[in-house]
Amino acid sequence: MRASAPLVFAFLATLCLVQLPAETARIPLDEVKTGMTGVGVTVFSGAEREEFNVEVLGVLTNVMGPQRNIIIARLTGGPLATTGVIQGMSGSPVYFDGRLAGAVSYSLGSFSTDAIAGITPIEEMVATDASITVTGRRTLRTIRIPVTEQDLATVVREAFGPARAFAQQPTDVRAFGLPLSEAGRLATLLQPIATPLVLNGFAPELQPLWASVFGAGGLSATVGGTMTAEAQLEATGQPLQPGDTVGVSLVQGDLTMAGTGTVTMVEDDRVYAFGHPFYNLGAVRFPMTRAHVTALLPSLALSSKIAAIGQVLGTIDQDRSTGIYGTLGPGPKMIPIRMTLDDPERNIQKTFRFDMIEDPVFSPLLAYTTALSTFVTWTRDLGPKTYEVTSTARLRDHDNVTSNDIYTGNNASTRAASAIANPVAALSTNDFEPVEIMGIDVAVTAVEERRTAMLERVWLDTMRPRAGEEIPLRVLSRNHRGAELLETVMIQIPAHARGSLVIEVSDAATLSAREQQEGRSPAEANSVDQLIRNLNDVRRNNRLYIKLLRTESGAVDRGEPLPSLPGSVLAVLEGNRSNGGLGRLREATLGEWELVGDHAVSGSRRLFIKIER
Repeated sequence: MRASAPLVFAFLATLCLVQLPAETARIPLDEVKTGMTGVGVTVFSGAEREEFNVEVLGVLTNVMGPQRNIIIARLTGGPLATTGVIQGMSGSPVYFDGRLAGAVSYSLGSFSTDAIAGITPIEEMVATDASITVTGRRTLRTIRIPVTEQDLATVVREAFGPARAFAQQPTDVRAFGLPLSEAGRLATLLQPIATPLVLNGFAPELQPLWASVFGAGGLSATVGGTMTAEAQLEATGQPLQPGDTVGVSLVQGDLTMAGTGTVTMVEDDRVYAFGHPFYNLGAVRFPMTRAHVTALLPSLALSSKIAAIGQVLGTIDQDRSTGIYGTLGPGPKMIPIRMTLDDPERNIQKTFRFDMIEDPVFSPLLAYTTALSTFVTWTRDLGPKTYEVTSTARLRDHDNVTSNDIYTGNNASTRAASAIANPVAALSTNDFEPVEIMGIDVAVTAVEERRTAMLERVWLDTMRPRAGEEIPLRVLSRNHRGAELLETVMIQIPAHARGSLVIEVSDAATLSAREQQEGRSPAEANSVDQLIRNLNDVRRNNRLYIKLLRTESGAVDRGEPLPSLPGSVLAVLEGNRSNGGLGRLREATLGEWELVGDHAVSGSRRLFIKIER
């Protein structure tokens, strides 16, 4: 009997390191006892799966929520004596007597002298996946347009609910195999093993943003890369197996962003991993990729795997409290971003290609950070600069969202990147219907100087404008270097115009502020099509807006101007106190024009004219 023991152990060890059959043998939680020993499987280097030893210390019941339990175990073997529990081990399968017990998923504080970990029972992982029902889209708070990077970060923070232990104090905990006082202390220290977030190609200046946005949710930014061609070739055709490193990709292409962890179980092309949430977002559509462990980074606080991201293997479709789940096969649809950057002064012309996930939480922030990282990396980060940005968001079954504007000054890069993210934020979080973004095309011209202009004067060449005539309006601005910029706009006087009129020339901010004061801000969108029109009508920095006005009583009803109202009608509207969206309109617009330039222009002038018969 003793002679056969090594053979049995070797058989069980081999079973853990080969692809498991369609039906994986599992051990129920009630059979897990204190003192049991088993093996876990993970990758410490490259793509080779290795075993480590597991000793059960006890089980905490109802610690992560009602009927949510955690096996507490000591891990030994391999590098664990010096590294402790490692970021990237999340999901490592644990076997007792050749049966799968669960996934290494939780750590207990930092600076532990032993590798003590929490193991999510496999039966809870499977039950969570099996009970999935299709729900509606996740919705977030409305984002005002235009949006800033602070708004985007705030939305992400509000959307994330960090995974925490259900037990907030030791008396909440029930346990077997551990003294009650010790169990309570351990329970309050439980936290998901941080998920290493590979940021490849992202500018170091963005690290604080990612740290502030994602830190509380359990992601830890780390160095990484993409798998070499040799590693990709070696992995081609190899089935994904328990213990393999797996990636959850957010961005692919010239920039890479992906969280990494470990596969717990593969059954009938269904993959279970992590043992804790990625962000507990529910139904998702994230690419599932291969990953290759380049090195281990030991740390007294918490060691980490440095991983490289490989090809797409399938789709992660569930992000739940007990893990992430997906299916092998084709990856999900991504949003392609194509950006061209032209810096004529330095003779630089570059084209960048990124693909980012479709998600109301992540997509706006990813659009912002990919653009900003490109600006920071390839143009001057300090000092004044100017970006001329033309962007088009191509939508399925709807009109495109387009923009052409100039951003200049010391914070030009952040404002330009925010403008690219604006339509993504607005469309992803709209309350009307899902909108499919087919792609985003961006063309950027960068200049390492400030390009601003100030409106100085407007005038007409004629002293006697007549009704029905087209007359030239001269507009004089002066740029930041003091040079004069003289332009002409042809103004059409309506044939019915009489008496005194006003020609108003204003920058975008001044005109928008005046209209808002009058209650003439754009009406709140009540459909996707109206939202798209509002996005396309946002006033731009590189334009002067010209209006031909006539003094005339009217009203503004919920943002819609109603000029030239008879006094009796106006009195009725104003007498209706229930109409809270009513404002007073004192001028009617007879014509509108735009003057587009290559500077960010500011200023406002009014020219009073009298129309002759």
